[in-house]
Amino acid sequence: MTEAAIGDDQFPYLKGARVLVVEDDPLLLMELEAILLEAGADVIGLCRSVNEAMPILDRGGIDAAVLDFGLGTETAAPIAERLTADGTPFCFYTGQVPTDPRLAAWNTCVILQKPAHPQTIVTTVAALIAG
Repeated sequence: MTEAAIGDDQFPYLKGARVLVVEDDPLLLMELEAILLEAGADVIGLCRSVNEAMPILDRGGIDAAVLDFGLGTETAAPIAERLTADGTPFCFYTGQVPTDPRLAAWNTCVILQKPAHPQTIVTTVAALIAG
């Protein structure tokens, strides 16, 4: 992100938003954390698998989540199902193509294709929280 990003009035500021991030690639996980922190979010969980995310979901208090769909040999579907049941908004940030049949059940969800511009990621999370 550039220095101008935070000072730009068009760049949403996520002050205090509690965001869960699930991404199996450690570099992308750190990049998403940096983007969200710079925008003012409180990143409450950095998870690389379904098993790492579930205890954080159990604690609650999540305003939004950013999920990679493909997590190694598993998918984020169980996390997405739990977030849906809890009424917590989320988006997928994935390299999966939109025509991937595993994404068919989630065709009404916001799906950001990797790579996305940091402003797009923050704008999406802000829109999720705003409803």
